[in-house]
Amino acid sequence: MTRIPLNAAAQESESLMSKLEMSTAEIGLTVRTTNCLEERGIFTVRDLLNCTRADLLSISNFGEKTLEEVYASLESIGFYRKARQAMAV
Repeated sequence: MTRIPLNAAAQESESLMSKLEMSTAEIGLTVRTTNCLEERGIFTVRDLLNCTRADLLSISNFGEKTLEEVYASLESIGFYRKARQAMAV
């Protein structure tokens, strides 16, 4: 029996789905950050992506440095923030 390779779009979709299901611990966050997120019920990348900046900053012991750690970890697996809009002068 010969396996038929998946097309590129299907492979990309499968890769995205597996990234969304990764645990917060798997993306390189510190134990402290992972514990903060898990106490709030945030266990996967999907959960994390569904949180706003304000949601994350409202977590106890979760500040700007921790937020930057989260953003850096998400970027390391291919999830990027929208570019900050330049302010009109």
